[in-house]
Amino acid sequence: MSFKSYLLLCGAFLFFAPAYCLSDDSPAKAHNELFDKEKFPSAKQCANCHPEHFKEWSVSPHAYAQISPVFNAMHAATVQRTNGTTGDFCIRCHTPVGMQLGEPIFLSNLKRHDVSNEGVTCVTCHRRNEPVGKSSARFGLIEGSIFQTVYGPHSGKELERVINGGEYDVNTDPNKDGRNIHKKAEKFNQLTTSGYCGSCHDVNSAGGFRLEEAFSEYKEGPAAKKGIACQNCHMGKEPGKNSGFDNRPIAIVGGKPTKPRKKTNHMFVGPDYSIVHPGIYPHNIAASEFAKTEDWIKFDYKAGWGTDEFEDEVANDFKFPERWNTSEARYEARRFIDENIQTLKHASEERAKLLKEGYQLGEVKIDNASNEGISFEVEFKNATEGHNVPTGFDAERVVFLRVEIKDSNDKLVFVSGDLDPNGDLRDRHSAYVRNGEVERDANLFSLQSKFIVNMIRGGDREEILPINNSVSPLPFVRPPTFATLLTGRPNDARKHRQSIVPLNSKWASYSTGSIENAAWPLKLNVKLIAGMVPVNLVNEISDMGFDYNMSPKEIADAVVAGHQVLWERELSVGEKK
Repeated sequence: MSFKSYLLLCGAFLFFAPAYCLSDDSPAKAHNELFDKEKFPSAKQCANCHPEHFKEWSVSPHAYAQISPVFNAMHAATVQRTNGTTGDFCIRCHTPVGMQLGEPIFLSNLKRHDVSNEGVTCVTCHRRNEPVGKSSARFGLIEGSIFQTVYGPHSGKELERVINGGEYDVNTDPNKDGRNIHKKAEKFNQLTTSGYCGSCHDVNSAGGFRLEEAFSEYKEGPAAKKGIACQNCHMGKEPGKNSGFDNRPIAIVGGKPTKPRKKTNHMFVGPDYSIVHPGIYPHNIAASEFAKTEDWIKFDYKAGWGTDEFEDEVANDFKFPERWNTSEARYEARRFIDENIQTLKHASEERAKLLKEGYQLGEVKIDNASNEGISFEVEFKNATEGHNVPTGFDAERVVFLRVEIKDSNDKLVFVSGDLDPNGDLRDRHSAYVRNGEVERDANLFSLQSKFIVNMIRGGDREEILPINNSVSPLPFVRPPTFATLLTGRPNDARKHRQSIVPLNSKWASYSTGSIENAAWPLKLNVKLIAGMVPVNLVNEISDMGFDYNMSPKEIADAVVAGHQVLWERELSVGEKK
């Protein structure tokens, strides 16, 4: 067995072993779940009095953080390839509750606690009362049941009125029956500041370089100088705009609303989108009570289960999974599926609004047009004041221009920004480009930053994951022997940033080469497209396997299907000069 095979075998064991060690029927598991529910209440409990907040959060990137099969496989690959020395560096941001509960770093989501699978859930923000800096989610959450004190942007005066006024039927005693409610709410000032967001959205990698810089970019940008906080644009009325806030009841207790006040939006739309089964995401209380996750992923909604078209034609001897063996169960499941798909559609529309605020097309300049070729430029603008675009994990963000030129017979004479058969851009990370099966796109304009790692014998090269080749037999993340601040850069890996600073632009230059035999005039079409992650990342981490029994192809196809055309422009290129 080769050393690489040995490592992969060890990684696979570490990833899957905990799942086999914890049976669904284990009394110890049932006891732990009851115990842990008292440690951290689920967002589903919070939904009893905060249904609107729950609905917004349920389809947010925060709620998707731990569910994401791409994240879980990438985390597993990183830990495995560094021989475990990165520890919980990645996952503690994605499930702070799970890590505080002491869950294994490698564990299928099918075996995690319900609250762990809620990712960045209610208690992640509202059970903290100590200000922290850029800690990469290294902070503790205050444990306790639903009755525990919560921390928010306001004092607890309205809560006191609800508890003591007699108008609402609430209970603050865990030993009594009634509508359970937290006993106290305290104001936590940092929660309303951008510094609170920076505790997770500014990340220094385990290798020493700056992996994510959203907060640092914000601090250097125009929005910070004007006193505009992250919350103004990401929790307001319109995504990506400093558009103010609604004035509405914060809670509805027993059907009775509390007094109106400033309400923030908890959808937090961003560049990520769901690629998992719509039975398990968005978070849906009724759907989770109706069927387990392992049952939902067996429900073939794409085949039409639970629709009249399918049910009227299905053969009597068709074999369904046990949970879906009756048409009544399938029809009810379809109702939940349709509800969640509508929620996902709304989130997609909100995501497009947000991205359009930052990613915009500017001028298109045609410099020359003749049979020898066409040369032209396209301006790509960052129209936001808040931070660079892309921001955050920009080394895995797919933002590019697709440019096509067709002649008057609709014949394609030039293309840049198209995808290879895997769904990747034709850059150096494309498997088809590396294998010589398609040409590298020399004109490609992409804002994806790239990881650069040092090599064993000197020099460096791009890598999909920021893990360099070790000089020793086993890979480790080694702390640097001197302060990286002295050299201004880490000693083993770095990031080649391609993002655009606030209110600035970059120009994409194109040259078609000879276009003889084209029928003039020509049509130039420019599309600005945004996606979540490149397919080559899916391939890079596929050896770890994906949660919910998803294959690499299913993952890749869903990633590409989520690409959004944000802007499109078409120009006529007249008679050749």
